[in-house]
Formats: sequence, structure tokens, C-alpha cells
Amino acid sequence: MLRNDLLVSADEAGVRLDRYLTSVLGGQSRSQIQRLIKHGKVTIAGQAVPANRIVRAGDAIAVDIPEPVSPTPQPEDHDLDIVYQDSDLIVVNKPAGMVVHPAAGHAQGTLVNALLHEVDDLSGVGGELRPGIVHRLDRGTSGLMVVAKNDRAHIELSRQFHDREVEKEYVALVWGVVQAGKRIDLPIGRDPGDRKKMSAKARRARSAVTRITAALHMPGVTLVHVAIATGRTHQIRVHLSEIGHPIVGDAVYGGLRRRVAGDLRPVLALDRPFLHSGRLVFHHPPDGRKMEFEAPLPHDLQLVLDQILPKDYERSPS
Repeated sequence: MLRNDLLVSADEAGVRLDRYLTSVLGGQSRSQIQRLIKHGKVTIAGQAVPANRIVRAGDAIAVDIPEPVSPTPQPEDHDLDIVYQDSDLIVVNKPAGMVVHPAAGHAQGTLVNALLHEVDDLSGVGGELRPGIVHRLDRGTSGLMVVAKNDRAHIELSRQFHDREVEKEYVALVWGVVQAGKRIDLPIGRDPGDRKKMSAKARRARSAVTRITAALHMPGVTLVHVAIATGRTHQIRVHLSEIGHPIVGDAVYGGLRRRVAGDLRPVLALDRPFLHSGRLVFHHPPDGRKMEFEAPLPHDLQLVLDQILPKDYERSPS
């Protein structure tokens, strides 16, 4: 942490705090300064203050600037669940809570960091921050992912995803009654009111199709198997929310409930959406043989399901 102690002169007084700091601190953009202020790294007389605070002559300002982080992801041991690997690719069962690749606010603890610890021959096609990554899962989504170990495999796997040849099936618990066979065809783009969200009402949207392939109905909720050909950001979460059946536990797309029936109370323990990538099918890049993988529900989701599933219900959707 780099500490900067500043004293505002009479000539410098009368401007917003963020503008003042941008002018006196070299190498920091205004947006970077605003983030420091937002996270309490800037104080005046020991007190955190807002970015629009007008500085006065004699103000003693302290700024704590974090040490710069290396742009190159570093290997980290996260005990990664490796389902399969060979000289061309690796299939992993990503845990919920893990971001796929480094990005703003997530320089460490990502799947890429974990992969670099396990293997030393990831494809470089994805760039320095995304080596080997050909598709993604949301941070809160667990399940299967395939990663390329060389450029040839990366290019071919990317083509299969682009041409919708990869089979991806998820397991989700949703609110209400959803029937097997339901097809949701709604384009998805950035939410015009919140850039961190996706929406079917975006002005610039890309085609997206989601199918409910199986459904197990319980009082108040449905356990569904969901297949997607496209892989838009937040696609399943957005689509299910748009038809009025958000995923249980999804705080972003309306899946939280403060009050639930007694039989469903275990779902309140979820700290992420009940969504798991349970099946992945593609063709091996060099020889074209079919590769099919399945991953069971992780402990947190299985525990909730076991607690809410009536004793006389079938154990698999149909």
C-alpha cells in the first residue's frame, strides 16, 4: 500500500475532491480516484468523504493506493476438480464462487489462476488474461467447462461453440411451474438501465434460445434440465426470469424470496443461484471423437434439494 499525505493550498481549494486528486496524483485516472474514494481509501482529517466534497485550504488528505497488481495471472493452488485431461484439452468441474478469468476486481482466485497451477501448456489464443478459455460460466454457477491446451484445439473448440455444435445442459431450480418442452426464444443484450445486467429488452441484442428438456414439479418450485445452443451472458437466468420463473437464489434476476412456505425454507440457505452445468458434449479437436461428460450436483445444491424433495417424488426429472 502506497500512502500519500497531501495538504491543500489556498490556490488549490474550491474544487471537487476527485478532481483535485486527479490533478495532483500522477498516473491515476479520475475513475481510479473515484474507486479509491468509494472504497474508503481517501480520508480528510481521518474521515472518509465523498468524491464531490469541495476541498478547502488546509485540508489534510490521506490517500492509500494499493500496490500495482501484475497483469499476468499467477498460478494458485485451488484444489481444482479435474474431470478429464489429455495433451489437447482439460475438462474441469468449476466450483460456484470462482470467476473464470481475471478482470477488474478479480485479479486473483480465478479459474485461470487455478489452471496455471495444474498445467503449463494452456493455449495462448485467449490472450494473457484468458489462456485456453473458450467459454465461460457465471461466478455463481458451478459445473463443467472445457479448456484448450494448444492453439489448434482452441480454434476448433471455439468453432464448435460458435456453430452451436456443443451440447450444454444445466440443472436449475426455478420458482413456479414450468413444463418440459418449453422453448424460450428471446434476444439478449445489455440492460439499458444497469450495465452489469443482461436483458431481453436491450436495444442491441443477440439471438438466444433456451429449452426446458425435463421438469420435476414440487409444491412452489420446479427442478428443470435446461439445454442451450447459444451461450449469451446470463442467458438461462435472464430467460427464466423473463417468463416469470426466475432461478431460486438468483438475487440479480428476481430469484430471492423473503417469505416462503415451510417446506421450502431450506432454499433460504442458498447464497447463489441454484444453477449447475451438469452435462457437456463436444467433439475432440484432433480426431473428432465424441466426448461426453456429466457432473453431479455439488453438495450445497444437493443438500437443499434433499431437504425440499417430498419422499414420494421421483428422483430425476422426466
